[in-house]
Order: sequence, then structure tokens, then C-alpha cells
Amino acid sequence: MTRADFMARLRQGLVGLPMSTAAEIAADYELHFTDGAAAGRSEEDIAAALGDPARLARELRAEAGARRWTQEQNPSAAVGAVFGLIGLGALDIIIILPLFFSVVGTVLSFLVAGIAVFVSGGIVAVVGPFFDGPGGVIAAVLLGVGLMGLGLFMGGLMAILTKWLIDATVWYARLHYRVLKPALDTQPVQQA
Repeated sequence: MTRADFMARLRQGLVGLPMSTAAEIAADYELHFTDGAAAGRSEEDIAAALGDPARLARELRAEAGARRWTQEQNPSAAVGAVFGLIGLGALDIIIILPLFFSVVGTVLSFLVAGIAVFVSGGIVAVVGPFFDGPGGVIAAVLLGVGLMGLGLFMGGLMAILTKWLIDATVWYARLHYRVLKPALDTQPVQQA
């Protein structure tokens, strides 16, 4: 594979990353080719030593997403980290994806339930005093406020669990990358 082919496939795999990050990564790999050519190695040897550019791009995207999540911790960075993980390995996704989506679905359902409890608490607090229920007006208002507090607690707890899930996903992506890196580094280098 020539330098142009390698760089084209690498850039294609980096689509979706911020342009500055992709340009920085591409410049690093251009430098590998420049240094290798200065040492007398052919483009094909350098490309073979660097490995498959598509796989390399997936790993670099995962690491960039994980790095962005640890720096920013916002929804956009979370999505980037999760999709970086998805790009790493299909077999892992086949095993982990059902588990991941079931946990995410459970957290999301508790979040929706927390919102519903909060809204119903507000309705009870506002409308309850107009009905002659047991305990009177004070009981209706206190029940409504209590339900609203429970709803806030559920929402806060789900926010914390969501952050933990994203952190676990980033941890897994880094672990996956660390496991793959030695295998990639020990590829035989063909010298001319």
C-alpha cells in the first residue's frame, strides 16, 4: 500500500472527528512516512508496519472520544465516546450491546418514571386542596410536595447512574485499546 492509499483510508476512517483532531492525527502519520523515507524505507514497508489504516482509525476515534469525555463530560462528548467504543469491535458489540441497551433502557425508564412522579406530585399539590380528601388541604399539599421530592430524587439518581454508565463505557474502550495495542505493536516489521 502506498503512502497516498494509506493516508486516504486513514482520513476516511477519521471522518466525524473534529477537523483539528483529524488533521493532527493525519500529520502524525504523515511524519511516520517522512521519517521512514528519510531512513531509507519504502512506503509499502512503512504502511505495513503501521498496520491496517481502517482499524487504526477506529482505535484512534475511540481514544479521541474517551479523551474528549474525560475533558468535557457533556452529552456530545458522551455520544462520541460511546460511538468510539462501538467502532472498536463487532464481536464485543454483539456481546455487550444487548446488555448495554437493557441497562440504558432501565435507566431511561426510571428517569421517565421520575418525571411522571414529579409532575403527578405537582398536580396533587395544586389540585388536591380542592377535593375533600382524608387529611384535608395540608395532607394534599404535603403529599404533592413529597411526590415532587421523590421525582427529583429519582431524576438525580438516574443522572448519577447515567454518568457512571458513560464512565464505564469509556473505561471499557480504554481497556479494549490497551489490550489491542500490544498486539498491534508487535506486528512484524518488514525491512527492505
